Amino acid sequence: MSNPTTTSDPVVEKLRAAFPRVDFREANYGIPTLIVPHESLVDVCQYLKSTPGLEFDYLASVTAIDYLDRIDVVYQMRSLKHRQDFVLRVEVDRDDSVAPSVTGVWRAADYQEREIYDLMGVTFTGHPNLKRILLYDEFDGHPLRKDWRLPAEPRSK
Repeated sequence: MSNPTTTSDPVVEKLRAAFPRVDFREANYGIPTLIVPHESLVDVCQYLKSTPGLEFDYLASVTAIDYLDRIDVVYQMRSLKHRQDFVLRVEVDRDDSVAPSVTGVWRAADYQEREIYDLMGVTFTGHPNLKRILLYDEFDGHPLRKDWRLPAEPRSK
């Protein structure tokens, strides 16, 4: 398996040049992937969408993965013009799950961020309407977290 830190993807190189102070980490899952600090996420997304030659104009999906020690929010995007895919990941603290909203960059993030908020408990700062979308308001917890159990279900030791 190749070392993901030696990737010479042109999108990665452009991002490194445009954001020299951002500590990007590369992760190779078959599609060029960067792990981005949450404080740089919106600026990086805006750059990916609006920079000529990149133009990642289609946000295909936003999802979250619970690793028990952290939650990763994963943004899969595509440049329709250049027929290229790219992935950004943001690691958030599991106990203080906060990430910036990218609804100002891609309106398609609206319902997807609300779903992640509802089912995983990640709060998206700057979201215009962050409220539950699938579960009722009084629902206790976030059922897609790996440690969530039904109230009557005993916790394993």
